[in-house]
Amino acid sequence: MKIVVMGSGGVGGYYGALLASRGLDVTFIARGQHLRAMQENGLQVYSLHGDLHIQPVRATDDPTQVGKADLVLFCTKTYATREAASMIKPIIGAHTTVLSLQNGVEAYEKLGELLGAEHVLPAATWISSAVEAPGVIRQVSLFRRIALGELDGTTSPRAKAVVEVFEGTGVDVRITDEILTTLWTKFIFIAVAAGMGSLTRLPIGGYRTVPETRTMMESLLGEVKAVADSLNVGLPEDIVEKTMGFVDAAEPGIKPSMQLDVEAGKPSELDSLVSVISRKGRALGVPTPTSDMVMAVLLPVDRAAGG
Repeated sequence: MKIVVMGSGGVGGYYGALLASRGLDVTFIARGQHLRAMQENGLQVYSLHGDLHIQPVRATDDPTQVGKADLVLFCTKTYATREAASMIKPIIGAHTTVLSLQNGVEAYEKLGELLGAEHVLPAATWISSAVEAPGVIRQVSLFRRIALGELDGTTSPRAKAVVEVFEGTGVDVRITDEILTTLWTKFIFIAVAAGMGSLTRLPIGGYRTVPETRTMMESLLGEVKAVADSLNVGLPEDIVEKTMGFVDAAEPGIKPSMQLDVEAGKPSELDSLVSVISRKGRALGVPTPTSDMVMAVLLPVDRAAGG
């Protein structure tokens, strides 16, 4: 199986390295100093689950050199989706599966519009991993989980094939017959963590115990639940309480990727992780005042960073 990693940062670089370490045919699409470091020194991964050094590594900024792919791990930031999808169009064959591992609840739809819905397999991943330096990935979470599934709830051959690809890596990869509910269940947590973390600039342990901040978090979670209910997503009735429990149980030093980008002065995934709540709320007639406030404060910051 020919595997291509589109977006070789914390998520794509880590999962791609695991697959490459098993001897699979993996090509990393990257650019800039990160690409040059991989080409010259290989890909170094530091992880709680064991370090890896992939050397030599197949890495390029030109997907046309790869040929048709069997599986694409699509792991770019959501704001780069259109550009990245355009880059990999030449490697999409009749039977190519594009596993959407991006944040948010719209990623698989946008990819489907750009590459053909028949190629896209919706998925969600739970992992804390980032580029520490060019050619170096650091993975810091005990959890490494991927949930994937077809929109019609069937267990397809291509879904089974993805699970088989990850066998032996230690990653918990499972097929779900409720992928939309799964995507929204992840989204409701990451939306509040990304939004509140970006506002406070503190790790999750620094703000989750402040009563006033908890009230704001619960309000934001309630708005996401209301939007999801209007879309008949099927989130459980106690999702707000469960998500706050997950917040309380999270490692205190965690900062989501959007927050890290905001703190570094980079463009962020504000549109797909916060603004989307307000956008969908307006379209559905669901009030989202807390989401609107978080978006209004962070939007100038994102635009100043080039977002």
